[in-house]
Amino acid sequence: MQYIYLHGFASSPNSAKARDIGDRFAQIQTKLKIPDLNAGDFSQLTITRQITQVAAEFSNNFTPVTLIGSSLGGLTCAHLGQEYLQVQRLVLLAPAFGFLSHWLPKLGDQEVQRWQQEKSIMVYHYGEKRAIPLSYNFVTDAAQYQEKLLQRSIPTLILHGKKDEVIPIEASRDFAYSRSWVDFIELDSDHALGNVMEEIWQAIRLFCHLP
Repeated sequence: MQYIYLHGFASSPNSAKARDIGDRFAQIQTKLKIPDLNAGDFSQLTITRQITQVAAEFSNNFTPVTLIGSSLGGLTCAHLGQEYLQVQRLVLLAPAFGFLSHWLPKLGDQEVQRWQQEKSIMVYHYGEKRAIPLSYNFVTDAAQYQEKLLQRSIPTLILHGKKDEVIPIEASRDFAYSRSWVDFIELDSDHALGNVMEEIWQAIRLFCHLP
């Protein structure tokens, strides 16, 4: 089994969650790949680029893959699972289902229109600790990744905080409700899930049959 962790939007392999889960995998002597989804150019980020980049990490000998993803990384994992039969298990941490429908209204109509006209917008990047321009291609690309397309019955564990201020927990509730193959755990946390990492790890261990 190959294990790959996908960090969230405007984040990096050095995020608190990526480091925490990476350390825990190291403690049980199990390899976890954590690719940098910024790929050296956050400005041109799209979900399609993330999918292509991660699929290139799959061993080409049909080794089954478990994907673990946070937020937009979780959404990317779900679409990889739909597209690639090699993906045999998903762990999604506060997955960004309906990402545009939550994010764009917060920006406001005027700001979104300006983004469209000017072709890029400044976004604070938590990994780089600075604002970086993001191409409007991100929006046009993301619009095609609809949750209704995710119908492959792949063993899936979703963990989501009840106080999530970025992606409402209802997004995961709705997704899990209509898919019998999804295990759903609600946690007393926010989008960062920083206070429940031990609970998350125990759930991952159990679900993935890790030592």
